[in-house]
Amino acid sequence: MGALTQRLYSSLDTLHAIEIDTDLQEQLRLIFPDTTRLQLIGGDALEIDYRQFGNSLRILGNLPYNISTPLLLLLSSYSDVIKDMHFMLQKEVVMRMVGSPGSKAYGRLSVMLQYHFDITHLFDVPPEAFHPQPKVDSAIVRLIPHASNPYGSVDLSVLEKLVAIAFSMRRKTLANNLKPVITAAQLNDLGIDPAIRPEQVSIIDFVKISNFIQDFGIKL
Repeated sequence: MGALTQRLYSSLDTLHAIEIDTDLQEQLRLIFPDTTRLQLIGGDALEIDYRQFGNSLRILGNLPYNISTPLLLLLSSYSDVIKDMHFMLQKEVVMRMVGSPGSKAYGRLSVMLQYHFDITHLFDVPPEAFHPQPKVDSAIVRLIPHASNPYGSVDLSVLEKLVAIAFSMRRKTLANNLKPVITAAQLNDLGIDPAIRPEQVSIIDFVKISNFIQDFGIKL
């Protein structure tokens, strides 16, 4: 019903709001009649071209939890035109976003988002802050694009496919999961222990493997 939008609307000159629900669109137009200040976009956030809004975007929202992961991965492809992003998400998702190598939370989402952003878990939001109360805890997270990428350049499509394969079976070793792509000996040559599990592999090492795959024309 525009609770967050109301706070922003009162302090910003221009605000773009994306809403897919047609009934809510009609209600929001009644609540926020000034279309020069609030430009309401009726559509799917997963199908929006975010470059149309400029090159220093501040994106925020209480994201629908069921599309949070695909939406975050989509927004990472716009990191070059984003200034910062602030979202409320299920706490479990935020823990995965900020997860570090060696932790249970570290996975595909951690690698792909941390490659693009510096991510901070700001604070938690308890169930009693909502009506009706959800059965999960929520959290606020901030994402700021790296001014200079600390992990080096990489073909993102290769990195994404590699990480998906690596984490497809978390309990298996890296060498086992990547057997169709790279040998244990080749991992050793890259300075990466083939016996470790995927959650122990740093982002820099995933980039290193991706560049090896790209350089040798290996198909994923």
